[in-house]
Amino acid sequence: MDSYPQQCVIALDAMGGDYAPLVTIRGAYLALQESNGKFDILLVGKQEELLKIIEKEKIDFPLQNIVNASETIEMGDAPTTALKSKENSLAVCAELIKQGKAHAFVSAGNTGAVMAISTIRLGRIEGISRPALGTIVPTLKNKCLVLDVGANVDTKPNNLYEFAVMGSVYMQEIFGVKSPKVGLLSIGEEDSKGNEVTIAANKLLRESKLNFYGNVEGRDVLKGEVDVIVCDGFVGNVVLKFAEGFLHFLVKRFKESAEKSFTNKLRIGLAKGILKDILKVFDYQEYGGVPLFGVNGITIIGHGSSSELAIKNMIIRAYETHQHRIVERIKDAIQSFHLSTT
Repeated sequence: MDSYPQQCVIALDAMGGDYAPLVTIRGAYLALQESNGKFDILLVGKQEELLKIIEKEKIDFPLQNIVNASETIEMGDAPTTALKSKENSLAVCAELIKQGKAHAFVSAGNTGAVMAISTIRLGRIEGISRPALGTIVPTLKNKCLVLDVGANVDTKPNNLYEFAVMGSVYMQEIFGVKSPKVGLLSIGEEDSKGNEVTIAANKLLRESKLNFYGNVEGRDVLKGEVDVIVCDGFVGNVVLKFAEGFLHFLVKRFKESAEKSFTNKLRIGLAKGILKDILKVFDYQEYGGVPLFGVNGITIIGHGSSSELAIKNMIIRAYETHQHRIVERIKDAIQSFHLSTT
């Protein structure tokens, strides 16, 4: 981990995602066009297949940056499948980081497999008992980071405490939020509300050095009163999937309303620009992906249906995470806050 090349190098799992490898190649090309030499990209996947697409699409991508991986982990494969071979694209990406040939690892592939590879091959940050997945959500004020959204179905109070530390570091470093406010997702605002885990976590956060706002409810997620919201992965994933479903619901309703009459179509047409701007802030493609917090290396995980825009933004997010030294900042914060891992 100490022998990184001078320039930031990002290993992209070219085989990961519903529309890979065409979309991942296009996304990598878009990212390189915006890089201004700040970072480089290694395309990791089945070399012959990647070369055919690059030639067919007439994409000007440096061929020396293609790293062969003879196997692919499919979206429906069990996460442990990725651990059984060193020849799949996920394993090769992780190995490139371990060998000091890359700084970060980006994938829109099988989330469980990416987490398993990253946790086992890269290891966890000392003092972090469990890694966590986060997602950026828009609010009425600013952006908010919600974690965990799927890595841990069950958590202990100290896990939620660790999530709060990691989330605070990320929001401070990436989005420039001074002293991020942390909220604990629960069923009531009072400290006494919630199950045993959230009540105990509330106490830990209340006694910590973090800027703890207190409990927040589901209706508060989009208000923007806090910068970081922590919860277990079961609850977080339900919140995330509901938000994604609600966005599709709104789009469908607008289309159905427009089809009912010419007057409705005209009204929606006039408001199209405003509606597009409103819905855009909910589009995961704008944020790309977020780090798998807690692993001893940079892993950015994206949505399985990521477009080339999302892939591009994932790569840029990886570069930003490296530039802001998020892993090192989390290590420092964990030591500073003397977190328990029991």
